[in-house]
Order: sequence, then structure tokens, then C-alpha cells
Amino acid sequence: MTRSIVGWICAGVLAFANGAPVVYEVEGKTYEGYYTSPHKTAPLVLLVHDWDGLDGYEKKRASMLHEMGYATFAVDMFGKGVVADTVEKRRALTGDLYNDRLKMRAILQAGVDAAKRVGANVDNAIGIGYCFGGTVILDFARSGAPLKAFVPFHGGLATPQGQSVEGITGEVVVFHGTADTAISMEEFATFAKELESAGISHEMHTYSGAPHAFSVFGTPRYHAEADRKSWERFSGYLKEVFGK
Repeated sequence: MTRSIVGWICAGVLAFANGAPVVYEVEGKTYEGYYTSPHKTAPLVLLVHDWDGLDGYEKKRASMLHEMGYATFAVDMFGKGVVADTVEKRRALTGDLYNDRLKMRAILQAGVDAAKRVGANVDNAIGIGYCFGGTVILDFARSGAPLKAFVPFHGGLATPQGQSVEGITGEVVVFHGTADTAISMEEFATFAKELESAGISHEMHTYSGAPHAFSVFGTPRYHAEADRKSWERFSGYLKEVFGK
């Protein structure tokens, strides 16, 4: 798939001090990511949204990371102006990408390219994702993407047919809820075994009583203890990876 970036908002690092949209194009379709950075050399967190699309939740997480000294580029996987406001739309949007992994990877790579164009430090970066986004970031990992780490929060862990964890070049850190009925503990264990067998450095965290989407505050599924513990470990892990 041909990828091209046709536009971006760039007026120096100050333009992104409070977060700003970044517009780019993939195969003639316009996408709108979101970038925030405390300074021009800040380590980068590439963030992939859940099946609700890129909204206030991801921007809040980006703000939290900004305060910790990290830049965040939140990738738009659905397209500028696309509103995933019903379960039917969400299933259709995510299903389209689940069924076309090359398209999924191309959209994510276009986000990385857009981040680079606005000055993000893509050579010192990790990737994280929530729910659907966790599945996306692991797919990117299996493609051999050169990020330092891949961190899914309550994301899908099953390796698709025809794929392998052998191509993963960075560490994998998984945050999961033991009470998650969408992503089973069997899937969690199988993924851990695959990573171990392939010699991929990894951490696997699971939290009792935490359901699927446990970290999405403001929803019935929010589990405060699991969110707190996972964010604390994630924060510590960022310091280990980036040395700050």
C-alpha cells in the first residue's frame, strides 16, 4: 500500500506543548492523529486507540505522559471525522482491519511517518494500545517494527494464522484483567508460551477482578485498582526503557 503524508501542523515544538492534531493521508483517505510533546528530544510513546476511536480518553493518557516528560503520538486508525458511536459501527471499523492486516499495518506505519514529520523522536519510541489498539500494536510488533517495546492494555493476544512472534524485535509488556471474558486467560497463557519459546523478552501482568477495558475511566468496566497498579508498573517501565 502506498503511503503519503499530505499535511501536518508544524510550528515548532511549542505548537504541540498542549497537544495538536496532525493530518495525513493513506491511500487517498485522510486521517487525523494527535501529538503532544514537552520538548523536541522527548522519548516517544506511539498510542493506538480502542474501538471507540481516537477521543478524549487517549488525549487524557497523552496528557498524563506529557507531564511525565514523554511525547505521545496517538494514531487514528479509522479516518478523520469517522465517529464510532454505535457497537455496529465499531464492529464494522475494527472488523475491516482485523480482516486486512496489511491495511492495518500500513495505517499504523503512516502514523509513525506523520509523527516523524512533525519532529517526534521515532527512533526512541515504544508502542502502546488499548483493547483494539492493543491488538494493533501487537500486530505491528509481529511485523518486525523497530520499536523498543510493545505494550497492550487489555488487548487481543492471539497470534493470527500465518503470523508468528518470531519477528518481534522489542520487549513485550502485557497488562490484562483476570476477569476479562473477551480475552481469556488461556489466550494470555498461550501468548506467554509463544514469547518464551521464541526467546522474546516479556512481562505478563494480570489483575484479579479486572474485566475487559479495565483502564478506561468513566465507564462501568473501570477497575481503579488494576488501573492504578498497571499505570504504576508502566510508568516504572518507561523509566527503565528510556532511562528517565
